Amino acid sequence: MGVPGPVPGSPGSPDAPVLGREEVDRALARLGAEYEAIETSLLALQDHAGRRLLEGADLSGTTKERWAATERSIAVLWSLFDAYTATLEAARALRARHRWPSPQELAELTELLHGESVTVPGTTAAGGGPEGGPARRTERYTLEDLVGRMNGLYARSLDVIVAADAVWSALPARIDLLSAELQRTRSLAHSVGVRPGEHPAGDDLERITDELHRLRARVIADPLAFWVSSAAGSSAPGGGRPDTARYDRAARALEDIRREVAAVLDVRQDAERRLMLLRDVLSRADRTLTEARQARGEVLAKIAASEVPAVSGPSTALHEQLAAAAEYRRRAQWHRLSPLLDSLEDRAEDELHRARESLTAVTAPLAVRAELRGRLDAYKAKVARHGMAEDPLLTERYDVARRMLWSAPCDLRAAEHAVWRYQQAAAEAMASPPLEGEGDS
Repeated sequence: MGVPGPVPGSPGSPDAPVLGREEVDRALARLGAEYEAIETSLLALQDHAGRRLLEGADLSGTTKERWAATERSIAVLWSLFDAYTATLEAARALRARHRWPSPQELAELTELLHGESVTVPGTTAAGGGPEGGPARRTERYTLEDLVGRMNGLYARSLDVIVAADAVWSALPARIDLLSAELQRTRSLAHSVGVRPGEHPAGDDLERITDELHRLRARVIADPLAFWVSSAAGSSAPGGGRPDTARYDRAARALEDIRREVAAVLDVRQDAERRLMLLRDVLSRADRTLTEARQARGEVLAKIAASEVPAVSGPSTALHEQLAAAAEYRRRAQWHRLSPLLDSLEDRAEDELHRARESLTAVTAPLAVRAELRGRLDAYKAKVARHGMAEDPLLTERYDVARRMLWSAPCDLRAAEHAVWRYQQAAAEAMASPPLEGEGDS
C-alpha cells in the first residue's frame, strides 16, 4: 500500500496550471487503481489472522500498549480512507457531468485531484499520529498527502500485527513440543529414581516445567516482548525475528537432563551384571585372604625363625557398601547406585590385588623351601648320571640337607647352607678326573 509523493511544481500549488481533460482522465484512472489497492490492503489487514488473535487475546505489557495504539491507527485509517473515497467519488461525479468539461469544471477537478481538498477532523488526524499531541479542529490534505499518511499508519499497524503473529506462530508450538518431550523425560526419570528432592536432575525438571509454563503464558499475553527488530533497520513490516533465548536455554537444559537420565537408565539395565561381577571379585578376594591366613599357619608350623606378615580379614566397609548397592537396586534408586558401583568396582579390584599380594608374601618361605628341595633333587639326579650315586661324602651331605628340608619346623637358612654344601661337593666330584683303574672291566 503505497504511492509516490507529490512532485514539486505539479498542479495543486497556487501557481500550478489547470489540468486538461486528458490529464484529468489519466489522474482519475491512476487514483482509481490506487483506490483499489488501498481497499484491498485495508481489507487484508482487517482479515489478518494476527489481528483477529490480537483482538481476542488477554494482552499485557508492551503488546497491550502497542495494540491499543494500533487499534486507534486502524480506526483512523478507515476514516482517512472514507475521506479519500468521498473526494474521489466527488471528482468522478464532477467529471461525469459533461464529456467536455468547462474551464470552471476543470479548475474544480484540478483542485479536487491535486489541491488540499480533503478535510479530516482534527481528532482523527491527531489520534492516528504516533506522537499524539493536542488535537486541532480540522486537517486538510491533498489526495497524495492523504495516501502518504495512510501508508505510514498502515505500515506501523501491519508491523505490530505481523510481529505478534510471527511470535505466536513460532514460540507456542515449539514450547508445546518441548513440554511434551519434558513430560516423556520426566516419566522416564521417575522410573529410574530421578525425582525432585532426591536427585538434582529431578529438581531441574521441575524448574524447567515451571519455566515453560511461565514462558508460554508470557508469550501468549505479550508476544511483542519476544520480538527482536531487524538490526539492519528493515522497513518491511515485521522486519525482525522471534526472540527464542529463553526457549533455547530450557531446551539445552532438558537435553542435559535427558543425557543424565539415559546414563542412569544404562545403569539400571546393567546393574545386575555389575553387581554379580562385584560379588565375584569380593568373593575371590575373601577366599584369597582365607587361603593366606591358612598358609600363614602352615608356614609358622613348618618354617622356623621366619618373619611371616599378618593377614587382615575381609573388608567390612566394602561388603557393607555392596549390600547398600543391592538395596539401591531393590528400591530402584538408580541415580544413587550408579556412582556407588563406579567406586566399588575400582575398590573391589584393589582389594583382590591386596589379597593376592598378602598370599604371595605369606607363602614366600614355603616357596623358598620348595625351590631348595627341587634344587637338591636336581643335583642328586645329576650326580647319579655321572655314576657317583654311591659316593659316601655326597650321600652324607645329601642326607643332611634332605633331613633339614623335610623336617618341621624347617630352618631355611641352615637348609639352604646344607644344599649349597652338597652342590659344592657334587661339583668338585664331577670335576675331578677318575682314579687310575676306575672303569676297567
